[in-house]
Amino acid sequence: MFEKGFCIEEGVFSADECDGILSALANSNGSRSRAGVRNLMSSPIIAAVAYDDRLIGLTERISRSRLVPFKATLFEKTGKANWLVSWHQDTALPLERYTSSKEWGPSSVKQGINFVHAPTWALAKIIALRIQLDPSTADNGPLRVVAGSHRKRLQMDVEFARVLADGKEVVCMTGRGGVIAMSPLILHASSKADNDEPRRVLHIEYAESLDLAPGIRLSVA
Repeated sequence: MFEKGFCIEEGVFSADECDGILSALANSNGSRSRAGVRNLMSSPIIAAVAYDDRLIGLTERISRSRLVPFKATLFEKTGKANWLVSWHQDTALPLERYTSSKEWGPSSVKQGINFVHAPTWALAKIIALRIQLDPSTADNGPLRVVAGSHRKRLQMDVEFARVLADGKEVVCMTGRGGVIAMSPLILHASSKADNDEPRRVLHIEYAESLDLAPGIRLSVA
């Protein structure tokens, strides 16, 4: 199901449920920026969405074990807040405390939380689910991925160039309420929107356990 590093499930949430999530997000106390809102696991309503049986069941079908959510972020792209995201992997994880392990780093602190760039073995334990709160179309800056590019953390520009040249780009278009599941290691990007239609995505990250290894524990953000 996940051999390409991503999959799409249509119609997971209804339009009414999407409206309810958007209402909760509008009243959340997360850290808001031009691009969206961070630290949303502090919202009881968003945390309840993250633990929804449909999402937990999807992570279980992908990983063959029940995962737990630890991080939730709203990405909000509109005509007034329109940006492109170049090809990259998501390699930083929130940790309860800084680790001096040579496998990890560099690190930064965002809203009081330590984010540390993680090694391949740690990122392979993570699955992200992206709830599409608006339709994701060819015109509103949809997620693009390179299928099968999730097997290792890339370190150098030449590695990125090789994977992009050899891989197959997929444009992930979904209806409202669909969910895109992806490995944080998959190469992904998005273009600027060509219209004023909003593209709001609730991005939730899951792991087998908050304890990735002895002394390395994920922070809930």
